Amino acid sequence: MTTAVAAPFRFFSLQVVRTRRLGPSLVRVTLAGPDLRAFHSDGRDQSLSLFLPHPGQSEPAVPIELGDGWWQGWRELPDDVRAVMRSYTLRALRRGPDEIDIDFALHGVGPGAATPAGPASRWASGAGAGDRVVLLGPAIEDNRAIRFRPPEDTDLVVIWGDETAVPAASAILESLPADTRVRAWLEVHHAGDIQDLVTEADAEITWLVRDAYGVEGSPMALDAVRAAQLPPAERPYAWIAGESGCVKQLRRHLVGERGFDRKRVTFVGYWRRGLSEEQLREQE
Repeated sequence: MTTAVAAPFRFFSLQVVRTRRLGPSLVRVTLAGPDLRAFHSDGRDQSLSLFLPHPGQSEPAVPIELGDGWWQGWRELPDDVRAVMRSYTLRALRRGPDEIDIDFALHGVGPGAATPAGPASRWASGAGAGDRVVLLGPAIEDNRAIRFRPPEDTDLVVIWGDETAVPAASAILESLPADTRVRAWLEVHHAGDIQDLVTEADAEITWLVRDAYGVEGSPMALDAVRAAQLPPAERPYAWIAGESGCVKQLRRHLVGERGFDRKRVTFVGYWRRGLSEEQLREQE
């Protein structure tokens, strides 16, 4: 049963219809199901909550029949039963047939991985047609889980995202109109993760490859943005998303060193180094 939860968000029971490997550490999972008729979003960085089954389960255990009380009911389930919940962004929504794409950044998957894979990476790397998931997402197009909102008078858009934010940043870039000036940095693990993005905007996109630089996270990102000569602009807007420590450093640079109006900088910490999503939620 599908139950409304804290409108405009609700649960959607979906199934995997196909997967596609985008690079060494990126995989796209396409989901479908009758529930998607009620899924609506016009945001290019639309946040979603995805519930995944544990190994051996045929579907994720989420007490959606509890309505607004689902969260407490979910927390009270045993650890080895309770569905794995992870936050993702919508990569694409299509109609006829109704489908959505979610891109997963894989960590700890494959030979020689430096760290063990998390439950979402393990699931995505082995997902196949028919696998069942539950998604908590929007039932109206304009909702509070959309963060990319440049003011109408914006004359330059600055974008930075690490591999967890590449799906949202890519969707943003593809949606921007032809008269938009954009300077973007997208950070990935491997050169094979670089994607060909098509945008009508006047966009300069720089891919930062960690393997090539031999560094992790913020030093590379901050150095690249700090060294850049941005086009002259009177009313710039910035969207920066990814590891929270790196995001904070970039925001300080843009506001403190570049003179950006802090109200025109959207910053989103998708994850925090050294902490799982469960640990992050416990701190909220």
